[in-house]
Amino acid sequence: MNAPETSDLNGSPDGSQFLTFFLQEEEYGLEILRVQEIKGYSKITPLPNTPREVKGVMNLRGTVVPVIDLRARFNLREAEYTPFTVIIVVTVGTKVVGLVVDAVSDVLNVEPKEMVPTPDLGSGVDTSFLNGIARTGERLVSLLNIDRLVGNATGPALTA
Repeated sequence: MNAPETSDLNGSPDGSQFLTFFLQEEEYGLEILRVQEIKGYSKITPLPNTPREVKGVMNLRGTVVPVIDLRARFNLREAEYTPFTVIIVVTVGTKVVGLVVDAVSDVLNVEPKEMVPTPDLGSGVDTSFLNGIARTGERLVSLLNIDRLVGNATGPALTA
């Protein structure tokens, strides 16, 4: 799948843009400005003593980048990687991290009126990695807070 063209990224100044992707049957969104690139799934070098969701590292034009499988991060069942499986390379502070997802969907323009807060699911459910939910037509897209999501997953082993 090709990365969105620049012309697709000039949305409303009042709204926000998100790259949407699928895990299982659910759709999620990441702030488009945090996305560095989208690349097809390629060889990952595993690292010992890392959390289950940390698949290892990859070489991205000479930079060693940690790779996190979001299925494992969200405690979803494992699935075979397909030709649609991609790695979304994102920036988190000064770090670059790869996120394995099932498939990229599109770039979504979200107006402020289409965003709703994350519902309160009780104290036993951690929703701190969500910025809210986007309602566009019949679609509900969970908007991820990449700093909280990745910051907790990379741990001391990968925060060089």
